[in-house]
Amino acid sequence: MRHAVVIGLTLTVLGSCAPVVRVTPPPADAPAEEVALSGASVMIGAGDIASCDGRGDDSTAAIVDSVLKADSAAGVENAVFTLGDNVYPEGTTVTFQRCFGPSWGDTAKRIMQWIRPAMGNHDLAGGGDAYFSYFGDRAGERHKGYYAYAIGEWRAIVLNSEIVDNARFSVEDAEAQEDWLRVALRDGVRKCTIAYLHRPLWSSGAHGGHGGMAGIVRLLQEAGVELVLAGHDHHYERFAPMTSAGALDSTAGITQIIVGTGGADLRGLRTPLARHSVTRIQGHHGVLKLTLGAGAWRSAFIDVRGRVWDRSAGECH
Repeated sequence: MRHAVVIGLTLTVLGSCAPVVRVTPPPADAPAEEVALSGASVMIGAGDIASCDGRGDDSTAAIVDSVLKADSAAGVENAVFTLGDNVYPEGTTVTFQRCFGPSWGDTAKRIMQWIRPAMGNHDLAGGGDAYFSYFGDRAGERHKGYYAYAIGEWRAIVLNSEIVDNARFSVEDAEAQEDWLRVALRDGVRKCTIAYLHRPLWSSGAHGGHGGMAGIVRLLQEAGVELVLAGHDHHYERFAPMTSAGALDSTAGITQIIVGTGGADLRGLRTPLARHSVTRIQGHHGVLKLTLGAGAWRSAFIDVRGRVWDRSAGECH
């Protein structure tokens, strides 16, 4: 009898120490019903989006809206991200209304209900007045453009890379954003975090990487952020997990994905390619879709013909 009691107590202790089950999210291109059953949330979007003389933004808007419709019916939580340069050639009131408005800004679609934009260099006309007026409080504090929000089990941090890499902003502006970011990273209560901005630290595209982003990415990586999304170069590119110094780090590195394929004119790649570039897609407009679970993420690039490219995945730090 004594042995039976000891065995029972042992099993009780072992059972109480069992790890918490964190349901792995399904593939990013899974049906909305499957995503809903897993409890995952969805983020979808791109950068470098609308121009009045092109139709690529109409096609990417159709993809985003179709995903939102299906997810809404299934009860999946959504967010639509933009990665800057929302409109071309510059972000005036007229171009937002005439160029962005008929596609991503179409009020008959669901996009504007869930949009969470980031600012790019083409959005800065007039100091960004039209950008902030068009998106309202969803763009963050006026003339700052950085903010954070919760999406399911995740925390999303939106940064204004123009503050770092554009002469219109002062050193004090850059320091204020970094100070805000430190607080946002410290006070976040979610296990998993994604960040997005316009200019990438690494790129094989026409603009190339922007070394000025290293300080921001270092803060993100040191805080355990999983993903950084960017635009600016008009192609798709995913990098292996790295430190902000560009060293491979599969344990604590940050995965950067460029998605500058939202509708603007597409561009090719430079040679040699950026270090540790894993996947590159050029010549196709499309969007990135992410399924975000309690401890993991899944992603896929979906082009305007509905083809799915570069399914990828990762675990939260």
